[in-house]
Amino acid sequence: MKVILNDYIEHLGERGDSVEVKPGFARNYLLPKGLAYPDTPGNQRRFAQEQHRWEEMDLSRRGAAEALAKDIDGTELLFERRAGEKDVLFGSVSVADIANELADKGFEIDRRRIALDHPIKELGNFEVNLDFYRDVQVTLPIFVVRPGEEPKRGGDEEVIDASAAEHFVADAPEPTPIDPVLAVEPEAAVE
Repeated sequence: MKVILNDYIEHLGERGDSVEVKPGFARNYLLPKGLAYPDTPGNQRRFAQEQHRWEEMDLSRRGAAEALAKDIDGTELLFERRAGEKDVLFGSVSVADIANELADKGFEIDRRRIALDHPIKELGNFEVNLDFYRDVQVTLPIFVVRPGEEPKRGGDEEVIDASAAEHFVADAPEPTPIDPVLAVEPEAAVE
């Protein structure tokens, strides 16, 4: 089914593009949400009339996103969490935790704007991207420390990109101690 996009849709196209999509996707998602029109001559004229209004709205959205990005740039988030011996957290730091911490600092951010593939499950320094608009992004430093500890700031430690890194910790079994009786060679034991 051919439709005219009414807004930018990631991985599909820009506003005004005429694209071919599967009929179910158009009927069940794009058309009911007003994200597209069927590609007809009447809808092409309708889109041309609305183009000016959409351009103004796009500029205002971009301006608001850039202002928010400028305000939030330089903000650091500190999470104090209990952890085991191998710096593995008892729990995790999730997108909801990051959004709540930002809200406490006065920034109401939609959780879908926080690019975190997997929850943070270990102590350390991380970076998370906030996507405010198509090409307006901010990288936010996140420090996860034990309660009462200060975060290590500086260039010596490794900073992990939390949106791309997978944080799986495998507990390797402890080596079993060697039994002194069995460790003796059989010939030596006979003598």
